[in-house]
Amino acid sequence: MYLIVGLGNPGDEYAETRHNLGFMLIDKLAAEAGVRLKRRECEALVGSALIEGQRVTLAKPQTFMNLSGAAVSCLNSRGTETSSLIVISDDLALPFGAIRLRARGSAGGHNGLKSIIAALGTNEFVRLRIGIQPEHPVGNARPFVLDGFTRTERESLAEVLERAAQAVRSVLRDGIAKAMSLHNAETEKNV
Repeated sequence: MYLIVGLGNPGDEYAETRHNLGFMLIDKLAAEAGVRLKRRECEALVGSALIEGQRVTLAKPQTFMNLSGAAVSCLNSRGTETSSLIVISDDLALPFGAIRLRARGSAGGHNGLKSIIAALGTNEFVRLRIGIQPEHPVGNARPFVLDGFTRTERESLAEVLERAAQAVRSVLRDGIAKAMSLHNAETEKNV
């Protein structure tokens, strides 16, 4: 059983912001699997689905980004190995629309990932990062990540989310090593 967690912030004011790409991808995967995330467990909205022949729990923590670890730790304590945990987040260090799969690693300055690593006591879980890097340097990242997408970004958002969904499906179908070789290489071509 896989646990797939999209990071974001609850509430309408955050729904269409860059920091909510994890939530957006979970919503896409849920819609494609024909499930709704309406159960509340461990301070998260969750739903069960079958994707690529694998039973998965899709989750959107409702604890706000910086406290995501509490929800993920609680959900993960129900029998999921961290090797079967996939966390989806935005990433300021990647160009907009680039996706990057990793089998493990640091938080890379992302507060949601920091919270999860601290709560689980390990960084040994799969993460899919979706790039939101600004075209020009920003002094304070907070307003940028909590802002809506530009018109140009909105025009390519559906395609970005589709590539990210394909990467998640590949992890479930092919395993992380093969998925990384397929989708990280594809990202390099697209950026």
